[in-house]
Amino acid sequence: MLKTTTVSWPALPLDEWRDTCDTLHMWTQIIGKVRLALTPTINHWWNVPLYVSASGLTTSAIDYGDRWFDVEFDFVGDVLRIRTSTGDDRTVALAPRTVADFYDETMAALKALGIDVRIWTMPVEVQDPIPFDKDVTHRSYDRDYALRFWRIVALTEKVFTSFRARFIGKCSPIHFFWGSFDLAVTRFSGRRNPQRPEDVINREAYSHEVSSVGWWAGDSRLELPTYYSYAAPEPPGFRSAGVSPAAAYYHSSLSGFYLHYDEVRRSSDPEKTLLDFCETTYTAAADLGKWDRAALERRGR
Repeated sequence: MLKTTTVSWPALPLDEWRDTCDTLHMWTQIIGKVRLALTPTINHWWNVPLYVSASGLTTSAIDYGDRWFDVEFDFVGDVLRIRTSTGDDRTVALAPRTVADFYDETMAALKALGIDVRIWTMPVEVQDPIPFDKDVTHRSYDRDYALRFWRIVALTEKVFTSFRARFIGKCSPIHFFWGSFDLAVTRFSGRRNPQRPEDVINREAYSHEVSSVGWWAGDSRLELPTYYSYAAPEPPGFRSAGVSPAAAYYHSSLSGFYLHYDEVRRSSDPEKTLLDFCETTYTAAADLGKWDRAALERRGR
């Protein structure tokens, strides 16, 4: 059961940290693509994301020949830390610097540790992408906002962990997708989806029926941090389903329920408010989609 606390949930208005957000988005894509290049493909691209750590975001351990290494954004220590199983390590400063400079130093640090990796340098899932090694446009880094971002992701991961624990069917890890720059957890009904018409990435991601919930920093489509929940495929009646809290709403163009982060952090009990959103939107998807809930959920929790 989720134990509530009085921990404060920080404000993160997108217009105040947009430049830092855009730069950090590119930095996480660089590290995510290193993990992608060196790990075997796992269903639904589960070999791609980063994970919440005690001070930031990490790749977790990556197998490299007879060694292992990991890469962590340490927002508390202001460094990107690369560690190997032999005890060797390198750091790259998290500070105002161009994406091109960060890319060059990161790749040099990996090479110095004997890790030879090549990545596709074009960012994904962004408008007007600039190759990492040529990007001198994104160069902002505000430590305070980076820490706020990580704290929100960590607090959210705590609630998502409680939510995930209530499900005994197939469920994703709680992971941070660097392409869309969001933290998500996904439950599966166990049924296959009809083949979707999108690109190969989305066909693999949604090869099976899902209900997914996540936190997103926002972008030009919705310029504020928000929680979301969607079903794929979306069952009839889903968008008009009753969900909690009252501030949650269905966003037609983004195709899912949305709950602005500020509504959560300003509530008297942010953890309960967010958990209610997770539970009620999943219930709507599962009931309307006729999931076998008795077989998929932990009873007597």
